Amino acid sequence: MFRKVLVANRGEIAVRVMRACEELNVGTVAIYSEADKDSGHVRYADEAYNVGPARAADSYLDHEGVIEAARKADADAIHPGYGFLAENAEFASKVEAADGITWVGPSSEAMESLGEKTKARTIMQEADVPIVPGTTEPVTDPEDVKTFGEEHGYPIAIKAEGGGGGRGMKVVWDESEVEDQLESAKREGEAYFDNDSVYLERYLEQPRHIEVQIVADHHGNVRHLGERDCSLQRRHQKVIEEGPSAALSDELREKIGEAARRGVAAADYTNAGTVEFLVEEDPDRDGPLGPDTNFYFLEVNTRIQVEHCVTEEITGIDIVKRQLQVAAGDELDFTQDDVEIDGHAMEFRINAENAAEDFAPATGGTLETYDPPGGIGVRLDDALKQGDELVTDYDSMIAKLIVWGEDREECIDRSMRALREYEIGGIPTVIPFHRLMLTDEEFVASTHTTKYLDEELDTTRIEEAQEQWGGDTGDGSSDDEERVEREFTVEVNGKRFEVELEEHGAPAIPAGDVGTGQASPPQPTGRDSADTEEFAGDGETVDAEMQGTILSIEVEEGDEVAAGDVLVVLEAMKMENDIVASRGGTVSEIAVEEDQSVDMGDVLVVLE
Repeated sequence: MFRKVLVANRGEIAVRVMRACEELNVGTVAIYSEADKDSGHVRYADEAYNVGPARAADSYLDHEGVIEAARKADADAIHPGYGFLAENAEFASKVEAADGITWVGPSSEAMESLGEKTKARTIMQEADVPIVPGTTEPVTDPEDVKTFGEEHGYPIAIKAEGGGGGRGMKVVWDESEVEDQLESAKREGEAYFDNDSVYLERYLEQPRHIEVQIVADHHGNVRHLGERDCSLQRRHQKVIEEGPSAALSDELREKIGEAARRGVAAADYTNAGTVEFLVEEDPDRDGPLGPDTNFYFLEVNTRIQVEHCVTEEITGIDIVKRQLQVAAGDELDFTQDDVEIDGHAMEFRINAENAAEDFAPATGGTLETYDPPGGIGVRLDDALKQGDELVTDYDSMIAKLIVWGEDREECIDRSMRALREYEIGGIPTVIPFHRLMLTDEEFVASTHTTKYLDEELDTTRIEEAQEQWGGDTGDGSSDDEERVEREFTVEVNGKRFEVELEEHGAPAIPAGDVGTGQASPPQPTGRDSADTEEFAGDGETVDAEMQGTILSIEVEEGDEVAAGDVLVVLEAMKMENDIVASRGGTVSEIAVEEDQSVDMGDVLVVLE
């Protein structure tokens, strides 16, 4: 087993991996960006190293910086968690090539073959795993998309090779959208995954999303740990995951599980992974879906999943520990027949979002109250404590609530109790939305599909739930002016050492130049910063609705635009957002550049 593992991630998943290391008596190393210097995963680790500024590309995605931190810490393994570099085959190959450092995950070759969606489809097809009609070669020409539409019909999904979770996917509903959606999918692929290659699939309009957890070792053993139902999604992002699926018959469950094992074995895959399938729902079914139901391979996630906890709760198998043991060369210590599904589990992503405002992410704030639930069958994966500042530079998930029951009915009842107990004050969360879903007829009956939230749920019900159970969401500011925290941080070769001093009733600390004794005047940020700038035009400003990065500018100064025209494409929370004109006018000034980071309220474009 390893001596010391560096976790190349942040937040709750970093702490989750570190906990597994602790139980195996393995030392832990955190990395952190400037934005995360006070985050929970840094507090939890035995050691912590600064890898750069807040921008992920300059810190958590910096290949050499992460590997150098591992060398400084004398770590002999790197675990990537999920997201960031977890499915980056290039990074995995660099770790594999580094002396004395082991990659905790599948080989870079397997990651490349299964992480690239067209290659994965070819492998699965050869392994007799059903796949959705689509292309097995990248598509670059709009005419190829139109030809595919003529053969298979619309809608068509254009998907980025390195994508997942809806990122880098665009849906083409008719021929007129082909050029714009192809370009948008390629642009997202390049921005998020450094790969603008895309492929096509027939877009299934009413599917269930079923995924199978697998673990494979270096001794030829491949196990599946049952399935999870992730059909409750919003804009292709999972919201509530559960296992086992209440919609599958045992016969269909076994067929899907064996297909997953067959596919990853054909890919010579090792370590943990998830094989995702789309299952065609029968709206007229009476009882679980039978063995003749159509199901199709979707993709392989070559990493641990956010929702792996569901499988751990119903199987009793610690998947992260198995990841570490497999990477260390151990053989799996259980057979397929040893895998038993006990009870039912659900996972609720606790995101800092206001569901009543189209799930708008919080732009800041302090966890003025943080009191998570407990009791039998309740698990909390988080990295927070009361008083923490919300970090908004990455994604909006702040915790995961996982609940187990002897059956699905008990799981729902226990989940409702746990969500009622979960107190978070100072920021908005999706807890009211989760409570609503546990009383929703479609969800309780498990007849919902991946389209239910986007196309069928009455949004006024979400607004009512937020009003009833939303609690104190704060305003992003603190009224505690008497407490002053003094923090002294020293970094030697990137390694962090801290001394903290908290004083009550002390005067505020001036933010002056070090060693001069002169205090610098405060510099404006966000909207205030934008308001201090001079703009040539005196018309209406179009402002950023959230913090993010400018992906592209779709207009030029002097252009005439109409209401609804796209002005700027803004990347925020890992999604591409079109910023549109609210009225017609002439573009008199463009206040931003591509790749520029902006804060909520910053001026983007001036219209006259």
